[in-house]
Amino acid sequence: MTVSLRFLADAFMLNQSAVGPRSEVSLSPVAPRDAAPSLRSLAALLLLAVMWGLSIPVTKLGLLTLPPLTLTALRFAIAVPLLLLFTVGRQRLPWRALPRVAALGVLGIGVGQVAQTFGVAGTSASVGTIISATIPVFIVVFAALRLKQAVSGRQKLGLLAAFAGIALVASDGQPSSAVFQTSVGGAGLLLLSALAIAFYYVWSVELTQEHGTAAVAAWSTLLGFLALLPWAGWEMWLVPLHLTAQAIGAAAYLGLVVTVAGLFLWLHLLRTVPAGIAASVQYLQPVVGVAASSVMFGDQMGALFAVGVLLVLAGLALTMASRSKAV
Repeated sequence: MTVSLRFLADAFMLNQSAVGPRSEVSLSPVAPRDAAPSLRSLAALLLLAVMWGLSIPVTKLGLLTLPPLTLTALRFAIAVPLLLLFTVGRQRLPWRALPRVAALGVLGIGVGQVAQTFGVAGTSASVGTIISATIPVFIVVFAALRLKQAVSGRQKLGLLAAFAGIALVASDGQPSSAVFQTSVGGAGLLLLSALAIAFYYVWSVELTQEHGTAAVAAWSTLLGFLALLPWAGWEMWLVPLHLTAQAIGAAAYLGLVVTVAGLFLWLHLLRTVPAGIAASVQYLQPVVGVAASSVMFGDQMGALFAVGVLLVLAGLALTMASRSKAV
């Protein structure tokens, strides 16, 4: 997700494992299914779950002193130069691709990331973590629709379970203070973010087939960031800023660790760990996020929240199982 470009590789893996040969993506070789992961790879997988699982709580931390658009802009101001550094001289993007890549960036950052940050501002960190964890569910459904394939019964059931889980999680917030309360509007923005980010990744697959992973990731992020800048400038003009070390640290973590390091570590894991094992990071990530939210902000999880978490994880499992059976 939370998040960032963190689910870009999910869309790549989805196309390699669920939608068949006509949507293969040009990536480095994916690890064979029967390959035994090394201890080092499993440790990297756990590290990635922690890195990505902390993204929503860290966003909440940054929002304590920075407004949403400013925090988002600062995050990508840090991430974009590094993404371009990995791209320049390796993969070129033709001019004819710029309009589609720009639209992709506006969708991913201008809608997906901005809605996520505003949504986190209006919810507790634990609720934000769980709603954002539904992105892979929507990726699976959108991919099936894009290819004009029927959505399977399991996928429909998984989608229903995920929505039911979101409703329960959003209705059972027990924050430690009014600052961390969950509103219907905040939960709705996070759901909008999950839908937009999922569609972003499904849409990006066609572009990455033509122009490469790094080029599409870097240029769509740059163009989405440039589209965001005027709005962030407007916000900074209207809202007093408190640029604290905490805010800068949060933006640096989101830009360096979640957006850049997380993306490349995930792509590396897809080459060294079987896809089914690599996908388990999607189950660990919300667990890390909820635990971190409890420690950092004192979020209390009631019975409805616990049931909602289980429903979201069940929905994720059902859609992932449907994907695996389609291989």
